[in-house]
Amino acid sequence: MMIKENELMSKHLTFRIGGPARFYIEVKNVDELKGALAFAKEKSLPWFVLGGGSNTLCSDKGFDGVVIQMANRDVSVEGDRLTAGAGAISVAVSRSAESASLTGLEWMVSLPGTIGGAVRGNAGCFGSETKDLVDTVRVLRDGEVIELKSTDCAFAYRESAFKHNSDIVIDATFKLAAGDKATIKGKMAEILGRRKTTQPTASGTAGCAFKNPLVDGALVSCGKIIDELGLKGTKIGGISISDVHGNFLINDGTATADDVLQLISLIKLHARDEKGVQLQEEIQLIGYGE
Repeated sequence: MMIKENELMSKHLTFRIGGPARFYIEVKNVDELKGALAFAKEKSLPWFVLGGGSNTLCSDKGFDGVVIQMANRDVSVEGDRLTAGAGAISVAVSRSAESASLTGLEWMVSLPGTIGGAVRGNAGCFGSETKDLVDTVRVLRDGEVIELKSTDCAFAYRESAFKHNSDIVIDATFKLAAGDKATIKGKMAEILGRRKTTQPTASGTAGCAFKNPLVDGALVSCGKIIDELGLKGTKIGGISISDVHGNFLINDGTATADDVLQLISLIKLHARDEKGVQLQEEIQLIGYGE
């Protein structure tokens, strides 16, 4: 277990923004995870578990605590079940399912981040969500490894129990179905094609900035709302609203976390005043008084 001091979070977040974490630890198994938590306790410091770095914004001042990077990336297949470590990259997991001729995770080929983050946030796109296929989740709770059923995880739209407790996702098992490899590959190619035409593919974005709001009992595309507000292309400092998809914020390489928060506030103000919609951020904050 390697411990780094004053590690810039901009190196580990897809936004490419963020000051230094006082300590940064990459963990590859449960024992190392326990060791990192013990280290944080010994130093009397708060800790934050990081996945692939998407949907995350770190303060320009950094984080006076311990960032624990999940790097357990093993993926295994047994029958129609695929188990992936919390640190496994979502795209790689989708490709592993394809290699095993298992269908259900094709959509994940376009998902940034890791399995741990996908489970925690019930990530989804193109009509599918993580909860649809999760069978079990193993977590570290109070120093003990516990296996949970999907029904124990309180999954909802971009929500789970893990956003509201201190459980740390270790790995997840997905129940898939046997499929034709050529068909699976074709579906993945179609999804990637749709992503290229509907979402920005340049670096420097955290993914969707806001959750799709519930309006009159139905989820409405936040990107569509921002488009209708005429805000596409709006820029503050080095951050701008994508011209391709209104729910993506793009760092031109000079953006600060303060720029991002100002632009988020501007969007929320317009949505509230002009549409009567209260937008909720999908981006998680680090270094803001945890």
